[in-house]
Amino acid sequence: MCVRGGGHDADVDSRRQHGPIADPLVLLHGFTQTGRSWAAVQAALRERAPELETIAPDLRGHGHAAGARPIDTASLVADVLALTPGRFLLAGYSMGGRLALQVALAAPNRVRKLVLVSTTPGLSKPDAAAERRAADAALADELERDGIEAFTERWSALPLWAGQPAEVRDAANAERLAQDPAGLAASLRGFGTGSMTAVWDRLTTLRIPVTIIVGSEDEKFRATARRMHKRMKWAKVVVVAGAGHALPLEAAGALAREIVA
Repeated sequence: MCVRGGGHDADVDSRRQHGPIADPLVLLHGFTQTGRSWAAVQAALRERAPELETIAPDLRGHGHAAGARPIDTASLVADVLALTPGRFLLAGYSMGGRLALQVALAAPNRVRKLVLVSTTPGLSKPDAAAERRAADAALADELERDGIEAFTERWSALPLWAGQPAEVRDAANAERLAQDPAGLAASLRGFGTGSMTAVWDRLTTLRIPVTIIVGSEDEKFRATARRMHKRMKWAKVVVVAGAGHALPLEAAGALAREIVA
């Protein structure tokens, strides 16, 4: 399997010269992460599908793309579509899952299969969206004022991560601490859950294979997965036993298995 995070890959070019290869898989990370958060999933995929090329970019506001602006839905969608020509498989976790939905709806002819991990189509009620935008804006202000260490301490204490194994928590915090606070703040303001346009009413228009994956201990997103399935009856829903929200870090093998299923 060929792993790319943006850059030229001679091995892929060589295989293309000798004939077609499978559509690549694009992996979109969550908020406060980078493409490196998919490393364990990519390793598991190498065992299951060695011919599969994977692309795990850093999204705007994060990692190597921390300074990229503007951060908005249109720019993020365009970035993903520019990663590879032609069709591709697409998987996104949390924030990356929200972006994956936007990409699939914007260019359904480009996405061959969609895997949505611990994610949501957005906030459909205007009052809830406005409240979330205000909360994200306040958090962005705190990030810029207090720095990444204080933010990481606060973010890692969210109920969303309750029961997370120590090694997973430590890995997640290490990646958070390496982020640029200005980049994360801009991401919150430009592509936070309250800022993106909710797409619940457009789910029925998708005509591609969809797999929705959630952890059994992630009650909030299990409920969201059930609501999504009501709109997409053809979608496959997978509940990973004993896992929480951060499935790329907690259940890499299960994700790899479902991606290639």
